Amino acid sequence: MTATNHIVWHDSIVTKQHRLDQNNHHSPVLWFTGLSGSGKSTLTVALEKALHERGVRSYRLDGDNIRHGLNNNLGFSPEDRKENIRRIGEVAKLLNDAGLITLTAFISPYKEDRDNVRSLLNGQEFIEIYVKCSLDGCEARDPKGLYQKARAGEIKGFTGIDAPYEEPESPELIIDTEQQSVEEGVATILQFLEKQGWITRNSY
Repeated sequence: MTATNHIVWHDSIVTKQHRLDQNNHHSPVLWFTGLSGSGKSTLTVALEKALHERGVRSYRLDGDNIRHGLNNNLGFSPEDRKENIRRIGEVAKLLNDAGLITLTAFISPYKEDRDNVRSLLNGQEFIEIYVKCSLDGCEARDPKGLYQKARAGEIKGFTGIDAPYEEPESPELIIDTEQQSVEEGVATILQFLEKQGWITRNSY
């Protein structure tokens, strides 16, 4: 018998719907996936600011930031990458229930792991956003110098070099950061959220 046999879910009186009504917006999870250097973090920072200015409550989960705390015991093996995304999926589910729009910026290279997070949420609340940028484009940017280290053999298992990245097959949105500016990308996402009814044009 495992410990989970003795655990019982304790419901709250305040429900997710109460929180959504109070916030006056829905709480989808916007899952930004793409190669290192594709622009995920830059986009989510700018989008978070735009949502805040509209009075929309959101929270940003960034891959590097999470590895400073919650996931600082994980490496970059396929098994650790899987556990990294599993934990983030559970955190995103809690923030979804809290009524916040969640912005996640993780390479999340494996389709199965992204699909597992989608399955945690109800309906269409998981919005996969493929931040598209070619490997050459990401290497040319290389803001953290990681590609250079990976090419030199200093980093093993680096996505796009000696570890795979499985592109989304049918993401809800594609933001091509080699073709679109940050401002254009944010505008595209905001328009999508408005069209889907997740936020209103005058959320503030």
